[in-house]
Amino acid sequence: MYLAHTYAQQLADLGSQVRVQAPQEAWLAHVNHALLADLDLDPQLFEQKRLFAELFEAQGILNRQAMAQKYGGHQFGQWNPQLGDGRGLLLGETRDMQGKPVDLHLKGAGQTPYSRFGDGRAVLRSTLREYLVGEAMHHLGIPSSRSLCLIASQEPVQREQQETAAMMIRTCQSHIRFGHFEYFFHSGQSDKLQRLFDYCLTQHFSDLQGCDNPYLALLERIVLTTAELVAKWQAFGFAHGVMNTDNMSIHGISFDFGPYAFLDDFQQDFICNHSDHQGRYAFDRQPGIALWNLNALAHAFSGHLDIDQLKQALAHYEPHLLSHYFDLMAKKLGLQNADEQDNRDEKLIGDWLSMLSQQRRDYHCAFRLLSHYQPGQEAPLLDYFINRDQASQWLTRYQQKLATQPQSHQERQQAMQAINPKFVLRNYLAQQAIEQAQQGEFDEFERLFEVLKHPFTEQPQFDTYAKPPPDWGKSLEISCSS
Repeated sequence: MYLAHTYAQQLADLGSQVRVQAPQEAWLAHVNHALLADLDLDPQLFEQKRLFAELFEAQGILNRQAMAQKYGGHQFGQWNPQLGDGRGLLLGETRDMQGKPVDLHLKGAGQTPYSRFGDGRAVLRSTLREYLVGEAMHHLGIPSSRSLCLIASQEPVQREQQETAAMMIRTCQSHIRFGHFEYFFHSGQSDKLQRLFDYCLTQHFSDLQGCDNPYLALLERIVLTTAELVAKWQAFGFAHGVMNTDNMSIHGISFDFGPYAFLDDFQQDFICNHSDHQGRYAFDRQPGIALWNLNALAHAFSGHLDIDQLKQALAHYEPHLLSHYFDLMAKKLGLQNADEQDNRDEKLIGDWLSMLSQQRRDYHCAFRLLSHYQPGQEAPLLDYFINRDQASQWLTRYQQKLATQPQSHQERQQAMQAINPKFVLRNYLAQQAIEQAQQGEFDEFERLFEVLKHPFTEQPQFDTYAKPPPDWGKSLEISCSS
């Protein structure tokens, strides 16, 4: 088994060493065995007795070098230097089967120097939501952190109401955020900022070290992977909800989930965070906010790059995002050669989305229904729309486009069904699993977890999970509080 502590050893003064604080009456509620099999870890480590010993005892291998990282961040556009791992600890780094480093990070670990009067705990509700969405995103093909195991407890914690504490060990390439670089830049700690750059280039972006300017190459990499990520969010109808810079990963992955939501009825300006009163992080603003965040990050590179180089790196964002987005959307409509701009038919895509918005049709159901469409069998698709005339006019144009495509209708359907999911993690489904888990029953959580691992497969026995939400399920208020 491989377990290293490179961040804690090389950047020890960029955070604080903290011991894991065991919650009261804890038990191991779930292990993600598929993820465990992909990592260089001993499966026996994730049996409850041994896991708790290694995690909660002072000299346990998962506890003895645990570290809370220090960072800042722009929260709803306002700079806040008083951030850091307030309830999370970096336990160490393992590696995947390709030998690439993978962080093990415990969320809900207890108080740290950065807890800011908080109790350092995560609640079962938010832990289950993050556990489920990480797996859902991964199997949709959207880069994301993933959870390795879930620990439930009977320890009471107070949020809007009394809940119970929970923990999870989550994994990703690293937990380094835009806010790491921002904090050491804005606080004038240039030596620590430089060591952070050196660590990232050595540990995570070693392929860039031979570039003429590794700092320019690093910023450009972050810009491009962020653009690709946001394009996937928009194409798959995902609203993050809290795109603060401390929630943005340098690896271009979905990260630090709060009041997220997959769209139900298509609404461009959908706001999933009921605390976002100005709609800063509305669905249609995500691309612009990501660029704003990249601009904030770019300031930290100003010691190595001049203004023209910073602009050069940031200029890659918009064309790369648009190209990636329209390629995905063309594929979702079954248009082959979607990487060629003249085959993307952006107006056809835009009019389809406008129709979904105007008629308040379910985003995912509409695309999945379209993926089953065959010429001559228009009724199921037309019947789904309130304004059949509008739908019929669009469908005529769509048929004309399909007539120019080289693939057969069967090939097109197969390709579309491989990119338009039948199953997504709707908030009401997560809420049902949470309510049962809060009563000590995890069967629904485990069932939903398994369904989400195969989002593009028909799974007819789980058809109920593919239905649009009931009206009450569309209006759930999801809190940032975790």
